[in-house]
Amino acid sequence: MADRELRIAAGIVAGGVTLGVAELLSVLVSPDSTPLQAVGAWIVDHTPDGFREWVIGLVGTNDKLLLFVSMGVVAFVLAGVAGVVERERRPLGSVLFAVFGLLSILAALGRPNAAWTWALPSLLGVIAGILLLRSLTEKITRLDAGAGADMSVERRQVMRGLLVAGGAALVGGVAGRLIGLRSRDVSAERADVQLPTPSEPEPSVEPGADLKIPGLTPYVTSNSDFYRIDTALTVPQVSKDDWSLRIHGMVDREIRLTYADLAAKTPIERLVTLACVSNPVGGDLISNARWLGYPLKDLIEAAGPHPDADMVLSRSVDGFTAGSPLAVLTDGRDAMLAVGMNGEPLPTAHGYPARLVVPGLYGYVSATKWVSELEITRFDRAEAFWTKRGWSAYGPIKTECRIDVPRGHGTMPPGTITIAGVAWAQHRGIKGVEVRIDQGDWQPARLAVAPSIDTWVQWSFDWNATASGPHTIWARATDGTGETQTDKQQDVVPDGATGYPSLTVRIG
Repeated sequence: MADRELRIAAGIVAGGVTLGVAELLSVLVSPDSTPLQAVGAWIVDHTPDGFREWVIGLVGTNDKLLLFVSMGVVAFVLAGVAGVVERERRPLGSVLFAVFGLLSILAALGRPNAAWTWALPSLLGVIAGILLLRSLTEKITRLDAGAGADMSVERRQVMRGLLVAGGAALVGGVAGRLIGLRSRDVSAERADVQLPTPSEPEPSVEPGADLKIPGLTPYVTSNSDFYRIDTALTVPQVSKDDWSLRIHGMVDREIRLTYADLAAKTPIERLVTLACVSNPVGGDLISNARWLGYPLKDLIEAAGPHPDADMVLSRSVDGFTAGSPLAVLTDGRDAMLAVGMNGEPLPTAHGYPARLVVPGLYGYVSATKWVSELEITRFDRAEAFWTKRGWSAYGPIKTECRIDVPRGHGTMPPGTITIAGVAWAQHRGIKGVEVRIDQGDWQPARLAVAPSIDTWVQWSFDWNATASGPHTIWARATDGTGETQTDKQQDVVPDGATGYPSLTVRIG
């Protein structure tokens, strides 16, 4: 290995030690205090909306994995550069490590609920990395100045040291992450949770609600397939024994509810479709589930909200906030503090032990996971996470539909072709769906049974495809109020995408 390559390796190994030591120390502090976690959260908070939506459109729910991989690559490239410049322009490499440490500390201390101890993993990790970098650089410098057989032996010793330090960094980092995850893991606790019995029988899915057409999205989405979009880089692990919900702000009396307190209340169980405002026209960031929880109307009214309050600012344990119209949460719809999903306790990735579910609002203004606070306030006094970044404050779900089958850009033989999909207008319901082939007339599709106006509905249309060549299929939905979705093309920012979904197939 050439001397320059040794210097690059020294920087990378020192960077690995920095991250490994930080991971180990985070076991005693917080998983959110590691350099990559803290810097990653800062990036999420400050990424321009247009770029963020482009990434989500490109990789979907793998955006967080892409972020971690990208940060890791950048970190080790910079560490390699630090190894080179530490030898050539000492102590510039150490300064680069120190700058990285300072930025990581500032990012960690800037997180919601951060304590001063959150600085320790980055601080001590960078100190360990700098000490190793300087030690390795001195040995490589002696190699550069020497010659002969002794230098050959010392070169092997340097390479052995690199391997040992690199292996220790890898083991330490992985061990720290695994120990941290295991020490905070609530999966065993969740498995033992007995869900309460709802006030009414379980909402049934009538046979006609699911058309069971091959390729058509099922009416009820399984927990494992339910979409997940949030700002949490790692899933918060919250024990039900430690969890509580604080209702405060513009209220007559502050209330704090524990998980045990909920046992004295009677829950409801409802079918509700949730949708992400980042869902493009025809996208899949929408899912339907059966939720068990407690009416938010009852919980909020028990606190006595002031007459001039108009907003509920919900907070997650990880600091995320969402602003919901108070009138929507208390108008009698099935807005709830959910504790169950499809007959199971909430999965940790979907908010265990408790989250908000609000029919008719996009998730960014309502569906707070791992919820810990409801602050009763006003829209002219408070801003939530996404509204601070230019998104609409209210976020009502728009009337939309999607074409699931046939798949676009395929070739199909002439004959009867089934076109099918889902349509939604939560809390207004779907009155009808129409299909158009090319520039022909709009024709009504068949609607499946709709068990609730708060869920999507499946639809289908039989097309007698006889003309060969490419054809474009369009669809549009009309909600329960008689409003038909618009053909105006709009991006997801600031309040959800609009336009007709379409796909092209070839007959022949």
